[in-house]
Amino acid sequence: LGRAAGNGANIKNRQPLSEICIKTDREVSDYYREIVEEELNVKKATFTADVSAISSYSFKPQLKTVGPKYGKLLGGIRQYLTDVDGNAAMASLNATGALSFEVNGSPVSLERDDLLIDVQQKEGWYSVAEGDLTVALCTILTDELIEEGFVRELISKVQTMRKDSDFNVMDRIAVSIVGSDKIRAILEKDSSDFKSAVLCDTLTFESGLDGIAKEWSINGEAVTITIKR
Repeated sequence: LGRAAGNGANIKNRQPLSEICIKTDREVSDYYREIVEEELNVKKATFTADVSAISSYSFKPQLKTVGPKYGKLLGGIRQYLTDVDGNAAMASLNATGALSFEVNGSPVSLERDDLLIDVQQKEGWYSVAEGDLTVALCTILTDELIEEGFVRELISKVQTMRKDSDFNVMDRIAVSIVGSDKIRAILEKDSSDFKSAVLCDTLTFESGLDGIAKEWSINGEAVTITIKR
């Protein structure tokens, strides 16, 4: 569900995010929380029974099942589902297996198959749901997160070049990155993670390195990366 939320929000897998919120009544240990954070590339995973602050639900009647059962009440059912508190209705549906209410004095009971359920997105979050589980991903990108995303993409591209060039896993390398002032500024601020990940001893931003070169687009920034054993 976390990956589906990232895809739905059009977030790249290598772009770090600040938080994911998972609606569940279960107790989740730090061991599993850390797995979620690592796998989904988020700084913080929060498990909570209440995600009403960041997501809600909307309901419509499934006409194929509701129509034959409650034909004359269909207008009132639509209106009730439009006006109902989405989170409260979902809680009731999960607890009892049905939404029960009255329309013009007539009892109505709608099970999950009688309903078309959509997750409503709150600004800055993207939510997906399956059954009684809801996952909400914070999509707000700070400057720090964006810069870290650039570094992750650069690491991926250099690792690809190392593999394609048949470098040994433990070979130390020199790297030059030319063509983007933005990427240069990011790495000049802090290149330690990048250099550690790709086993880079020397990093320059000038052309002239006698090695294997390739042009890349890094989040829209055109660069030429050259690596040398």
